[in-house]
Amino acid sequence: MAQPAVVEVRRSDRRKRMVSARREGDTVIVFIPGWMSENEERRWVDEMVSRLERSEARRRSPGRTGDDALRRRSMELARRHLEGRAEPTTVRWVPTMRTRWASCTPADGTIRISERLRDAPAWVVDYVLVHELAHLLEPGHDEKFWSWVRRYPRTERAMGYLEGLSAAAGLGLVGTDGDEPEPAAVESA
Repeated sequence: MAQPAVVEVRRSDRRKRMVSARREGDTVIVFIPGWMSENEERRWVDEMVSRLERSEARRRSPGRTGDDALRRRSMELARRHLEGRAEPTTVRWVPTMRTRWASCTPADGTIRISERLRDAPAWVVDYVLVHELAHLLEPGHDEKFWSWVRRYPRTERAMGYLEGLSAAAGLGLVGTDGDEPEPAAVESA
């Protein structure tokens, strides 16, 4: 990520040693103790902006850069969570879908991920990929299907994230590929 458009420094006499930073929109706010010199301030601002950018980069989906990266990520997830048994023929980003986050056609092995998810955290995109990859093993949404999906450790958290995202945007999207969420996940959410 490029240098932020704005960096705001907030000094506090109550802050004794700790320096921290957070992003609010396009602004990075760096909190520093009031006693710091201007040289120390510049050094810490550079350091904290760098740390924040590294942290944000780690959370970004590795598949965000394009279809090839998305396919590589799906293969890695299939190896890690689905015993390497799910092998899609294509995995690609598609224009925003109106009724779902993603879809899979098991007959030809294609997986399509909505552009809406490009800015979602990596762990949410990973869940969506695992969900769609599981359809290559079990086309429906039966217990066998959900036993595959639940191998991804952040399944319930990602489902909650997607439900919240849908509600906040007023999208009315349900589940990942138009399905109703797994009953057990709804009860425990």
